[in-house]
Amino acid sequence: MDKKNISVEPASLQHLEQLLELEQLCFTSDRLSRRSMRRFLLSEQSVFMVAVHQGRCIGYLLIIFHRGTRLARLYSIAVNPDWRGQGVARQLMNVGEQEAQHRGALYFRLEVNNTNDNAIKLYDSLGFKKFGILQDYYDDHSDALRMQKRIRYPDRDSVHTIIPWYRQSTQFSCGPAALMMAMAGLDPDYRLSQTEELQLWREATTIFMTSGHGGCHPLGLALAAKRRGFNAEVWLNQRQPIFVDGVRSDDKKAIIELVHYDFVQQSEEAGIDINYANINQSRLIEACNQGAVPIVLISTYRMDRKKAPHWVVISGYDEQCFYVHDPDPDEKHQDLFDCQYLPITHQDFEPMSSFGSNRLRTAIIISAP
Repeated sequence: MDKKNISVEPASLQHLEQLLELEQLCFTSDRLSRRSMRRFLLSEQSVFMVAVHQGRCIGYLLIIFHRGTRLARLYSIAVNPDWRGQGVARQLMNVGEQEAQHRGALYFRLEVNNTNDNAIKLYDSLGFKKFGILQDYYDDHSDALRMQKRIRYPDRDSVHTIIPWYRQSTQFSCGPAALMMAMAGLDPDYRLSQTEELQLWREATTIFMTSGHGGCHPLGLALAAKRRGFNAEVWLNQRQPIFVDGVRSDDKKAIIELVHYDFVQQSEEAGIDINYANINQSRLIEACNQGAVPIVLISTYRMDRKKAPHWVVISGYDEQCFYVHDPDPDEKHQDLFDCQYLPITHQDFEPMSSFGSNRLRTAIIISAP
């Protein structure tokens, strides 16, 4: 085989039929459909490369990116069986890593069948490290090994508290889920549960929001943390009631305002430190260095194009990124592991941590007593 005449180039719709043939040839399950293949070929959130020899596609590589983050994920790679062992997969991976770096990705992640020894050896040799297992991941019920490679290195190692990840069980309980993760990171005896999640929501809810169920007020979450023996420092850049600008009903606005002022009074009586100012990144970094855990309200627009307030946990940082635990693995993430230590550059984090037309910025710094 003439390996010198193999080229790796961007895939296009003209390769679609050959790519589908490769899919049938290489996989017996978990195949990409024509519709999915076409969607990925046209997506701005993916890199699709093909290995070509004498005009024929002998392999492909598909990488997807997550909006608002610097995370690249190897979604699929395939090499014609007749060409395996000739370095085609390695060539595709090297080009894919270069493309991921060009897109600004900091991490390159993948899943591989835990029985696929040849692929695992390849990824090991390329510098990927094992960090988890997904059970019953594939259509044939086999497990997937999770591997990751840092492809852009900061000047120093990230600093973070080991924080367990918890998936919110409702569409409206990101605040309680984030608070539980923070408290569990600070106290290994703290137990996360759906009962506790819903109890925290009842304690911290604003009753109504722009639509649907109410979200959680930063002061409500701080009070809930205080009741459980933790210290809470609140940063809030406005004194007027929050979350009312998108509510049309005057009755609902009145209730949100009543809840807001009640939380303010309770917080003052509880001695919670309230800073009516914009929290800056220096304070978030300082909190991490002190062993505290910040919880920050972000706008998910840069992730899923939805203008929704969403609570996340800052689980670490380095000179390029903040790392967050996101309790909501919806269409923003392809799997649960992508919600943990999710890298977001400091530059990207700044606009994400501002919500709504009035540029609401709020955070809670939770610390052990």
